[in-house]
Amino acid sequence: MDVSGSMGDEQKDIVRLETFWIDAWLRKHYKGLATRYIIHDADAKEVGEEEFYHIRESGGTMISSAYNFFNKMIDEEYELELWNIYGFHFSDGDNWSGGDTDKCIALLSSKLLLKVNLFCYGQVESPFVSGEFLKELENQLKDKENLITSEIASKDDIYDSIKKFLGKGK
Repeated sequence: MDVSGSMGDEQKDIVRLETFWIDAWLRKHYKGLATRYIIHDADAKEVGEEEFYHIRESGGTMISSAYNFFNKMIDEEYELELWNIYGFHFSDGDNWSGGDTDKCIALLSSKLLLKVNLFCYGQVESPFVSGEFLKELENQLKDKENLITSEIASKDDIYDSIKKFLGKGK
């Protein structure tokens, strides 16, 4: 599970709720589940479950920092033949630059999507940012079957977003 640091409290609450219900569903249906939490702003870092659900810091966003961190985590800690790997990333779509968005697209297409069973990107609507990241993912990676995107305008959209993510079992 990954969350962007640039989101406001309302967006973070939506992400926490959706993450909680995804976690609960996965834990109920799968034994031996390992859940890892990554947060990011200009840098990415792993945090524990408690910190993930309670952190309030914010800052500029460089999404590629999280994708690089996730890729390194997979390479160093998970044998692809032994693990089913699912990534969930939530953001408000704010990214520092188009250049970083290009890095993210390259990381997804050349590395991450080749290693994961499914990568889910949920974009929480924010009145403060354009949300261009979702559009770029959908335009440039539309042929990738193991990438699912979801727009989450409010808490009312959480259930449909979860269904979209978890309904595409791989």
